[in-house]
Amino acid sequence: MIVLIILKNEIARLKTENLLTQENHTVISAPDSVEGISILKSRHVDFVVTEVEIGDVDGWRLSRFIRTGILATDANVPILLITENHCERIAETTARMFDINRVISFQELPLISSVLDQVCRNKDNLSALPNILVIEDTEDTANLVKRMLQHKFSIEIAEDGLKGIAAFKTKQYDIVLLDIQLPGMSGDHVLDELMRLNPKQVVIAMTAHGTVDIAELMLVKGAADYIQKPFKAEQLRRVCEIAAKREDFIVSNQQFSAKTTELRTEQQKYDSLAKTHYRILDSLSSIVIEVTPSGRITFLNQAWQKCTGYMVSESIGKLFTDFIHVSHAHLITYLEETIQSVLDEKSNQNIIEIKLNSKNQGFFWGEINFSPFYDDESKLAGIAGTIDDISVRKKAEDNLKHLALHDTLTGLHNRYYFDNELKNITSIATRTGIEYSLLYLDLDHFKVINDTQGHHQGDLVLKEISKLLAERTRASDILCRIGGDEFAMLLIRTGLEKAEILANEVCDTIANSSFQFDDQTYKVSCSIGIAAIDGQSTNSDLYLQRADIAMFAAKEKGRNRVHTYQDNDQVTDALKHSFDWVQKIQSALVSDQITMHFQPVLNIQTQQIAYYEALVRLVVEDKIIYPGDFIPSLEKAEDMDLLDRHVVGKTCHMMHQYPELNCVAINLSAQAFTDDRFLHYVEQKLVEYQINPSRIIFELTESASLSNITGTQRMVNKLNQLGCSFSIDDFGTGFSTFAYLKQIPAQSVKIDGSFVKDMLQDPIDAALVKAIHETALALNKKTVAEFVENEAILNKLTEVGVHYAQGYHIAKPMDIQTLIAQQKQATEPAV
Repeated sequence: MIVLIILKNEIARLKTENLLTQENHTVISAPDSVEGISILKSRHVDFVVTEVEIGDVDGWRLSRFIRTGILATDANVPILLITENHCERIAETTARMFDINRVISFQELPLISSVLDQVCRNKDNLSALPNILVIEDTEDTANLVKRMLQHKFSIEIAEDGLKGIAAFKTKQYDIVLLDIQLPGMSGDHVLDELMRLNPKQVVIAMTAHGTVDIAELMLVKGAADYIQKPFKAEQLRRVCEIAAKREDFIVSNQQFSAKTTELRTEQQKYDSLAKTHYRILDSLSSIVIEVTPSGRITFLNQAWQKCTGYMVSESIGKLFTDFIHVSHAHLITYLEETIQSVLDEKSNQNIIEIKLNSKNQGFFWGEINFSPFYDDESKLAGIAGTIDDISVRKKAEDNLKHLALHDTLTGLHNRYYFDNELKNITSIATRTGIEYSLLYLDLDHFKVINDTQGHHQGDLVLKEISKLLAERTRASDILCRIGGDEFAMLLIRTGLEKAEILANEVCDTIANSSFQFDDQTYKVSCSIGIAAIDGQSTNSDLYLQRADIAMFAAKEKGRNRVHTYQDNDQVTDALKHSFDWVQKIQSALVSDQITMHFQPVLNIQTQQIAYYEALVRLVVEDKIIYPGDFIPSLEKAEDMDLLDRHVVGKTCHMMHQYPELNCVAINLSAQAFTDDRFLHYVEQKLVEYQINPSRIIFELTESASLSNITGTQRMVNKLNQLGCSFSIDDFGTGFSTFAYLKQIPAQSVKIDGSFVKDMLQDPIDAALVKAIHETALALNKKTVAEFVENEAILNKLTEVGVHYAQGYHIAKPMDIQTLIAQQKQATEPAV
């Protein structure tokens, strides 16, 4: 083999010549790049051995010059780079970029002959293509990935998770491209197994149904990156190239840290390598920073200029706190104290999220991760760390927070936000005596629009009403939508006299407005109740109750008017009748005047009835009363626990009596979750009627459970321990967050029917149904869709992947005798 050696150091050059000659290689040597290029221009060689610093043309550029193919020697001639004491992975990463086949240090020179042999046999060759395992069940997608990447990667395909894991066990792969939606073993379970086999494996997750929560789940489980399908070739190549370099950077940093002590004693050699390190540091997207103990910046990489717009040269020497955005000026003291705790060695590492100034965008969110560093004499020199731009993540968090506190239809603050603000204002009024006012507004006869024109038209009216109310609301006041057609206004530092003036103006504004959509014109009025928040009570619910009573009084007086609550108010005859009605309901419950109806819930996949939902009806004066007519009154009277017990007892009795009720869902109120005795009652009934707990699913509405998350979690855990299941009912009704699903250990989620019934006409409702299902699926929860009124909606739910369906298209609620008759008819053979 003819070997060309281009080494500047004569001793090293002679030593290399001697080693190769002993192995019968023909050696040609040159002291610099000029002579080396001259040789390559005139004759063919089989191998080139060189280093970085070889004259005017360094080793990196010499390699690129050879690869152009314009020299006498073959453009693909193997090249070995010899370096000073180096961080192996950094040098190898750089060498790979310059098409160099192998890198060794001068300390490894005795092994040069065997290294040349390995390179010639293509073993441990840096130019070898990285190999990728693609775990993808869709053949077209797998082939598309192969076509996109085959020029830069060696591709292998596995059709499902089990085959992918089997291949993974037999071979080492640089990257695994993993589809999340796989048949059989799901993508996240495949990822768990890959991480168990090799926690450092680089995995890129792929999906056509991506959400923030799915991406977060895969990244938390260990995925290095995430890409949505369909993707462009350049996008996929870039993600894979970045992933291929990820391990390089991680290992490089580890090696760099391990060799720091040795490099300090060899400063001149370190200076040579520093150029390489600086190039890599400047290629990072993360800011690398060093500051003195007093907080002045001593080092920055080029990512600083990319993120902030400030030049590195103009920033060095300035206090780091000078770059904190004015909106976070209050955090400067905290930041300084945290840095001091690191300097005092009270903590080794700290992470802080803070806004930093940016010339172009005003500010960006930075996540600062810093720790102390020491000089050659092991004395504390300052703080070193990284700053990552997390603006995208913070924006996503802000969006989720906005969804949690705002009504999705109108954009106003929701009931959850209102309850918190009412508590805060009540507390302030109690402490200071400052007067506030609460306006409770309900639209008059709004139900007529929904019933005659449909909920879509009703929603349009609600949006316009919300705009009118917002225009009448001062910047200091708080406007919320707290129910279907109910709104509340918290008036800051406002007495009853001014509150009445504003309320009458609102009534007049709404009454004098008309709302036209297509060829339909609607007129709406409202009734407003006012209550003074005077600080005489610390119970915020009391003020809401007073405003509610006042609103009902306004309706009883004829609607489209304002009524103010006074302690000496004479409640109208109609309201008294309402209270009498509550007493009748309570009496009916005590005497067990209830009957149960059952509505089937369909397993969409098997098309079989999975279970039934128990629906209670009261019998008062020989008339059947439906829940919508008596539950609101019971809730106001805080007697829902009485109904809960009767429904549980009655249902268990019927399940014992009628085996046709194989599994039943029972609705509970929020009150049940604050009554520690309720759990004992459930246990007692399960034993009394010999009911297997797995046959019962308890349901609680999302809004009710959010009012006491801690209590809900505790009760659900106890019910689960008994063996019962739990479902979140009406999910998505106004102030939900997907993060809430993680907090409640429910087995299933009921998608609110208001989204389901209009999902074919309203793309937003369809997107919400899909988002709720995918989020529940990621958390291993089943989904149930309510209000399935026709075959088209059922087909759409099947397409989305929803597990269960309930509604009039499946079956209406029925008494037990009808249910038994239907089951018998379904099982009888056709004649």
